[in-house]
Amino acid sequence: MPDNNYSAMRQSIVDGAADTASSLAQQAVASGVAPLDAINNGYVPGMQDVGEQFAKGQMFLPDMMASAEAMRAAMAVLDPELKKMGAERPPEGVIVLGTTKGDIHEIGKTLVGTLLAAHGFRVHDLGVDVPGEKFAAKARELHADIVGVSALLTTTMRNQRGVVEAMEKAGLRSQVKIVVGGAPVTRSWADEIGADGYAKDAMSAVDLARELMGRKLQKA
Repeated sequence: MPDNNYSAMRQSIVDGAADTASSLAQQAVASGVAPLDAINNGYVPGMQDVGEQFAKGQMFLPDMMASAEAMRAAMAVLDPELKKMGAERPPEGVIVLGTTKGDIHEIGKTLVGTLLAAHGFRVHDLGVDVPGEKFAAKARELHADIVGVSALLTTTMRNQRGVVEAMEKAGLRSQVKIVVGGAPVTRSWADEIGADGYAKDAMSAVDLARELMGRKLQKA
C-alpha cells in the first residue's frame, strides 16, 4: 500500500474524521492490506500525534475525543478482520478500567481506554460508579495486569483507596498494578493510598501502562 494511504489514515485520526478513518480502513481491507499494517503504520501514529499535540496544548479535549472516535471507527472495521485471520495483535497487557464508586464522569476514562486499546492493550471498561469489589472481581476473571481507577471529584477520590483495599482483600495486590487518575488526583495521593502509579492525562496513562508492563515482564 502506498505510504500516502498510511499518511491519510494518520491524518484522519488527527482531524478526528471518523467517516474518513472508517472508509480508509475499508479500502485497505478491500485492497488486501494486512489489518495490522494499517493499524501500526497508519492509525496508531495518528493517535500518537494527537497525544503529543494534546500534551503541548496544541489540541484540546474535544479534538482529542473526536480523534478517539475516529480511532474507534477504524478499529471497528479492522478488528473483525484481524480475528478472521487469527492474527489478533498480541496484547501489550490486560487492563480493567472504571470510574470509582459514587462518580459518574467518564470522558477522561473513556479516552484513556481508547488510547490504551490503540496501543495494543486489551481493555475492559467497567463504566462509572464502580465499587472496589467489582474491580477486584473483574481483575481476577480476566487475569488483569493493570487496574485503572478514575475519579473526577475530591469527594469520590477517596474511593480509589477502597479499590486498593478490595484488591488486597481479594489477594490480587501482588499480581495487579493499580493506577489512578482524574482532575483532583495527584502523585502524592497515589503514593498515600498505595497505588502503583498516577497519570495526569490519557497519553501519560499509556506511557505509564507500558512502563509497568515492562517492569512486570522483567520480573517474570
